[in-house]
Amino acid sequence: MSEAEAPNAWPTEIRLKTAEKVLEIDFDDGQSFSLPAELLRVESPSAEVQGHSPSEKRLVTGRRHVNVIEIEPVGNYAVRLRFDDTHDTGIYSWAYLHWMGRNRDRLWADYLVALESRGLSRDP
Repeated sequence: MSEAEAPNAWPTEIRLKTAEKVLEIDFDDGQSFSLPAELLRVESPSAEVQGHSPSEKRLVTGRRHVNVIEIEPVGNYAVRLRFDDTHDTGIYSWAYLHWMGRNRDRLWADYLVALESRGLSRDP
């Protein structure tokens, strides 16, 4: 995500729906998004997943059943999501979550194609 893509939208409500394994987030620009825990995990903004450049991005597999177990505020600009697979190093800025929501379908499709092309699975 580039800075030019980052909106000035501010979250008005965040809901963690553990039974559905989704994070719902409403923004003050009127947009609302429902982000699956699996997508949040495999697109974590952590260096462990994203690397330090696009060429270093790691494909995360076997996370079909992952869930978010905690949302921790980070300043007034982001949240840290803790997942039940112990991953907790990603800091999800409001801009990143908004970008993920706007690009959810493309991100999901790209993830599925990447798994299939490498013969990998969403299952553990």
